[in-house]
Amino acid sequence: MKRRPAPTTITMIATVAAAVLAALSLSLGMVLQRHLAPSVPDSAPAVSHGGAPATRALADRPEVRRFAEDMARRNGMDETAVRQMLASARIIRSVRTLVLPQALTPGARKNWTAYRTRFVEPVRVRAGVQFWQEHADALQRAQERFGVPASIIAGVIGMETLYGQQLGQFRVLDALATLAFDFPREHPRAEQRQQYFARELEEYLLTAREQRIAPGSLRGSHSGDMGLPQFMPSSWARYGVDFDGDGHIDLWSPSDAIGSVANYLQGHGWIAGLPAHYEITHRGSAHELQRLLDAGIRPSFTQAELRDAGVDLDQQDDIPDGILLSLIALENGASEPIHIAGTQNFLALTKYNPSRYYALAVIQLGQAIERVRLAR
Repeated sequence: MKRRPAPTTITMIATVAAAVLAALSLSLGMVLQRHLAPSVPDSAPAVSHGGAPATRALADRPEVRRFAEDMARRNGMDETAVRQMLASARIIRSVRTLVLPQALTPGARKNWTAYRTRFVEPVRVRAGVQFWQEHADALQRAQERFGVPASIIAGVIGMETLYGQQLGQFRVLDALATLAFDFPREHPRAEQRQQYFARELEEYLLTAREQRIAPGSLRGSHSGDMGLPQFMPSSWARYGVDFDGDGHIDLWSPSDAIGSVANYLQGHGWIAGLPAHYEITHRGSAHELQRLLDAGIRPSFTQAELRDAGVDLDQQDDIPDGILLSLIALENGASEPIHIAGTQNFLALTKYNPSRYYALAVIQLGQAIERVRLAR
């Protein structure tokens, strides 16, 4: 063996410098990781349904391999390609906790006034006015194409993400994989919900492949909602619109988000030119009022039938012939409930989010934004 020559002073200085730079790079990398990947500290190795740590990667678990095999067969894909898409997926412990229903305080009642105060407030209204000003063309085009008012579209995006300020920090792949393969068994509808998230995971992988997006690159909510409109993958696939014409459906693009929200509502029965609800005056008996409420949120009464039951609409002359209505109650804490008459368009809003409180807040947030715009 040849003897290695003795290091020169320059060589020794270079070696020390390289070591210092490596240490600084490692330190900087750790700092960046803490700031750019907030879900990483909460992630875990693959975890069994019983909660015990697994010894192999998530993609190697039997249920994940079955998922990959079934997905590949249904979609004419190579099973190895599906498993590669899942290779970086991790179980996120907090996702399992966040998806559990919140325990209700005994005796607590819903409160429309408190709910409205959270969302129809100055910060959100100002952000909505700015969003409308910046994207007025896209909002107008969406209104003309889909028949959904710009105020409703702005209200939805404001409620969902505060116009892109609250998009979620979980990797969508991790959130969906967690809920598809490690859904918490203590959930009252665990089996049904786990099957739902398995379908959403498949939709996510298919749509990411179609849009040429790396599955591990997108971030969203703990349940896999994405972008400004917080679409689940099935909604992205079915209702997503390339509204800016760049060849991609980008839910983080304001234009695409605007078109996609309008398309979603139209796809769930939105009727152009019809208000979502009407204010009412009730003069009938409590029994008649309850009978109307028991019929549910789907419109099933004519205006005449409501009038005969003691419910008068405050804007009677504005209601088109043949329109069906529902009677809707919103609890208001210790005060009397709020009652409104809902149309098919109110029902469409509850397809976006099943809460009646959410639907009315969308309407009123959009109205508040529009009032400020028109007053300027």
